[in-house]
Amino acid sequence: MLDLATLGFLYEEPLHGYELRTRIARLTGHVRAISHGTLYPAIKRMEKAGLLVRESQPGAAAAPRHMLSLTDQGRQTLLELLRKPDDPFITDENRWFTLLAFLRHLPDPRAQADVLRRRLTFLQEPSSFFYSGDRPLSSKDVDDPFRRGVLTIARATSEAELAWLHETIADLTDPSAR
Repeated sequence: MLDLATLGFLYEEPLHGYELRTRIARLTGHVRAISHGTLYPAIKRMEKAGLLVRESQPGAAAAPRHMLSLTDQGRQTLLELLRKPDDPFITDENRWFTLLAFLRHLPDPRAQADVLRRRLTFLQEPSSFFYSGDRPLSSKDVDDPFRRGVLTIARATSEAELAWLHETIADLTDPSAR
């Protein structure tokens, strides 16, 4: 998730480390805080892999700022991550939102629709947070008002997402809609 967010934000514009960290924290911070001890080793790893470059620029104070920007290889890596995301980016809501935040960078509407179809297929499979044996439980199956709340909220969220997915896939696959 950190690599995708880093590449995604740098695809949009060069950033210095602090601004990159701030943007990632705003996107994913409610899930997992992004510390310097997490981000900067990831930046160094991506820099070593040839995905990004760091250039020193004069800072507002005496210390120079290190501006980060993507290389052509970094751009291609981002597009490949978007085109063929690993399953956790389809099935995990937090990773899905990170992927969705940058899916617009994938230039082919058909490829965007393919990713959305994978999410649609996942959401259409019967599932629940709670089970009786192998049978998923719905809100009407549980007496606990808090578990019922979890299931009610999750259902409403899924229904909204399903409607959005159907609409967006149709827009992406119908040339006359553009």
